[in-house]
Amino acid sequence: MPFHPLWLVVALVIVLIIFGPGRLPELGGAVGKAMREFRKATTALTDEVTSAVQAKPEPPAPTESAAKGSSSEAKPSNN
Repeated sequence: MPFHPLWLVVALVIVLIIFGPGRLPELGGAVGKAMREFRKATTALTDEVTSAVQAKPEPPAPTESAAKGSSSEAKPSNN
């Protein structure tokens, strides 16, 4: 659902009434700072996930118990 320009004007008028014209620059700066921090955090998270996906994981080393279990399974049974 796209925003209609009238809704934007109504929201700005309500904010102006609630906070007053003196606090609007302070409020705008706080919103801008919050948006920058949010973008920075999402970019860092995206970069971390991308690098984790692109990195080739090393295959896990076989444990001693797994090696013993696989050798006993490879022997044929005498049934």
